[in-house]
Amino acid sequence: MNQNALSVLFYLNKAKINKQGLCPIKCRLTYFKARKEFSTGEFISPKNWNSKLQKASNNEPLNIQLEIIKTNIRRSFLGLQIDQISFGVEEIFKSYTGEPLNNNRYFLQYFKEFLDKKKELIGIDLQQSTWKKFEYAQIQFEEFLKYKLNKKDLKMYDLKIQLLNDFEHFLKTVRKQRQVTVNKTIQRLRKPIKEAINEGYLESDPFMSFKPGKVIKEVVFLTDCELKILENHEFYQPRLSLIKDLFIFCCYTGLSYCEMSDLKKNHIVLGFDGNQWIQMKRKKTNKIISVPLLPKAKAILAKYDEVGEFSLPRISNQKLNSYLKEIGSILGINKSISHHTARKTFASTVLLYNDVPMEIVSELLGHSSMKITQEYYGKVVQKRISEEMNRISLKTF
Repeated sequence: MNQNALSVLFYLNKAKINKQGLCPIKCRLTYFKARKEFSTGEFISPKNWNSKLQKASNNEPLNIQLEIIKTNIRRSFLGLQIDQISFGVEEIFKSYTGEPLNNNRYFLQYFKEFLDKKKELIGIDLQQSTWKKFEYAQIQFEEFLKYKLNKKDLKMYDLKIQLLNDFEHFLKTVRKQRQVTVNKTIQRLRKPIKEAINEGYLESDPFMSFKPGKVIKEVVFLTDCELKILENHEFYQPRLSLIKDLFIFCCYTGLSYCEMSDLKKNHIVLGFDGNQWIQMKRKKTNKIISVPLLPKAKAILAKYDEVGEFSLPRISNQKLNSYLKEIGSILGINKSISHHTARKTFASTVLLYNDVPMEIVSELLGHSSMKITQEYYGKVVQKRISEEMNRISLKTF
């Protein structure tokens, strides 16, 4: 027998013979070596049953009823095949009986419902950009299922660790994504899994044993010497002069591109110490950040005081990063400079290299936890320690 085909078998349960001498007729479904047995609700005398033909010897109405049961089962089986979704013998039986399949939800369908619920929170405690990243993870997994399994969806109980390993391989080889991007995509894919566990659709996390690939977190920042070269250079092109100011401003405040673009004059407040501070909510973490205005940042704000509602001129991130590469080339700074480099420079050169404690750096950057700061800047601290030890070793004791 082809184990991949559906087998429908009728047989008598002679252990349950009743007082009238009749046996219940049972049905056994076999699919991919898995079985499901159930009672048909029909009875017959054992002497009138042809076990080889699986039918009554002299009861045509009963045989018609058994044929109807078999036809309805095969119709349910065909319907599941047409849907191109993963199913087992339990789903065939439930489809036949009309029982809801809530305990075996389809994953992508659930993921889309998850996205719909999250979409309602955009602007409340979720950013549009964050929601789009979750949506993109769902789209990529949908493409993977079509590419790998030729399926539109699959049941949650079919989510196995090997499937996630295959998805990781797909992202690297077909999508050509770097490990850091792959890890983020899988992290977002696992979010609805946790929701499904909370809602009782899954008993446990099928991806619990998955270990994300290691990523070497290289922090690209300007050294004190490179920062001074940039600060002292005069650009004659207005566009490059503007980009220089915006970049330096963020080197001394640690603001991200979005925070810099959205910085308004009402975000500049007088602090408890009598100095000016930037106080605004960080979009990424929804956390209030408070950054004291250092003299160089304050001077740049004063330079663009007449801009209007916003504290600084606004320019697209794409153009800003393009001009920064041009600036790097002009100054001979052999690093891949982007706006985010300014934030890294603030944390490394301006703060950590001036002995500002890690917990204060974490607070000024608006990180959601100290762990994130340590992961990114731990090597910067180690490098500083190494430099200090080398300096000490040159002394004669």
